[in-house]
Amino acid sequence: MKIYTKQQLALRNGQDKPEIWIAFQGVIYDVTTSKMWRNGKHYEHWAGQDLTEELEDAPHSKQVFEKFTAIGQLE
Repeated sequence: MKIYTKQQLALRNGQDKPEIWIAFQGVIYDVTTSKMWRNGKHYEHWAGQDLTEELEDAPHSKQVFEKFTAIGQLE
């Protein structure tokens, strides 16, 4: 899997580039086609960042990431 920096991930926030990416436990997922991530925002969470710590407050488990394509690893 390709390795991306936090800066590269940050550009995929739904605003700067057409891709919408998020990271969880060191893996980067492409959520571009998800209706839940329109414009790079999912409730109070923003794309282009590592959401590992924020999952603790989510109403779902980490299995939600199985729906998305893993495209790389976070450096």
